[in-house]
Amino acid sequence: MFTRLLDAAASGAENAGGGIQQWMSIIMIVAMLAILYFFMIRPQKKQEKETQAMRNALQVGDEITTIGGIIGKIVSIKEETCMIETGHDRTKIRILKSAVRNVDVKAEDALN
Repeated sequence: MFTRLLDAAASGAENAGGGIQQWMSIIMIVAMLAILYFFMIRPQKKQEKETQAMRNALQVGDEITTIGGIIGKIVSIKEETCMIETGHDRTKIRILKSAVRNVDVKAEDALN
């Protein structure tokens, strides 16, 4: 009788240990997903939001660099495109706003 109680207690302890191990595994997976979110996904979304805000704030007169490396000054802006002027011969190129990498000189800064 006593050995049966000991066996039952031992098997209960083993089952409890397995349950704790399962919960620890779940907690570790959740922690890894949280770390992935805070170190990879969140900064990327923040950068995309800043880039979109920069592209929405484009103005005529801004000097920009495109993704392809073309440097020019914006001469007109439409909904999804803008016309830039490059080189000494004032060649005009129509590009997508999404092709703008960064604004080198803002129009207000160029006037000062």
